[in-house]
Amino acid sequence: MAAAPRIGDLPAGPRDAITDVAGVAVGHCTLADGAVQTGVTMLLPHAGDLFMQKVPAGVAVVNGFGKSTGLVQVQELGVLESPIALTNTFAVGTVATALVRSAVVAQPEIGRRLPTVNALVFECNDGHLNDLQAFAVTETHALEALAAAHTTFAQGAVGAGRGMSCFGLKGGIGSASRLARTPVDTFTVGALVLANFGRPAALTLAGRRIGPVLAQRLADAAAALAAAPERGSIIMLIATDAPLDARQLRRIAVRAGAGLARTGSDFGHGSGDIALAFSTAYCVPQNGAGRLQTIALLHESLLDPLFEATAQATEQAIVNALFAAESVTGRDGHRRSALTELAPDWQALMQSAF
Repeated sequence: MAAAPRIGDLPAGPRDAITDVAGVAVGHCTLADGAVQTGVTMLLPHAGDLFMQKVPAGVAVVNGFGKSTGLVQVQELGVLESPIALTNTFAVGTVATALVRSAVVAQPEIGRRLPTVNALVFECNDGHLNDLQAFAVTETHALEALAAAHTTFAQGAVGAGRGMSCFGLKGGIGSASRLARTPVDTFTVGALVLANFGRPAALTLAGRRIGPVLAQRLADAAAALAAAPERGSIIMLIATDAPLDARQLRRIAVRAGAGLARTGSDFGHGSGDIALAFSTAYCVPQNGAGRLQTIALLHESLLDPLFEATAQATEQAIVNALFAAESVTGRDGHRRSALTELAPDWQALMQSAF
């Protein structure tokens, strides 16, 4: 990945990725063949059986123009019980089925003696570069992404990010982490985004608005984007090892919107902007046998460092997606240029920007 501008002043974890939160793993399956430019990305909150050992989670729907599955139950119960899948809009059902099949293999009584599983799948529309009507993503691709999950993973035009666009440029998968120091302990906050949003002229890097210059360089393409309504989306996943409950995690998820806004997004009408935050500090067992284990949660008054870390990690993840992405040509010859190709002089642009 090309060196990207450093966002904020908080230190990062050793990988500067969401997998700096212990137990988290990410895997991709990428499809790149002519008009098919798409894929699947899977995030595992821990290496165990998520259906039997759930993790607490909270959701913030910044703008709800999206076709996700499983979101309503997460909002209601405040737990994750499947890996988190990212893919294109038309592949949501296929990937959800793959997650259900995988859970049933691990627990054959799901849907019989045990409850059904809530498969969580998020989407963005990659139809500019990818032929959505090819329905290219299969259950096998979803399982390949699941099997590939690791603490080290690629960013940019990979997995679900293969066909995504961001500020009229090539977007995709980005990740980052920040350390949040509180009087109790230092906690890790990691972000992973599927970036597919924004108009070229609005792009802001580390507080510097370089978008107007990029819009001039994109010429006709930028003019068309500026005239069209906002139809992009972003999925923002936040992981932390801080002991928080679902309500507190929803508050963390809301702060991902601050990082998104700093890059130049105004959450347009047709943009699906959704954030989900989860904690790896403890698990909630599937089997109810009386009272749950008592967890010493972080006091509400100590959340500010986590809020700051969430905003910085999210902004950095979006920037990293732009700098990691390569240029891609896809359906009907449509092309999205990488930021580093269109603006190899980005450092000079930042110095002269306001």
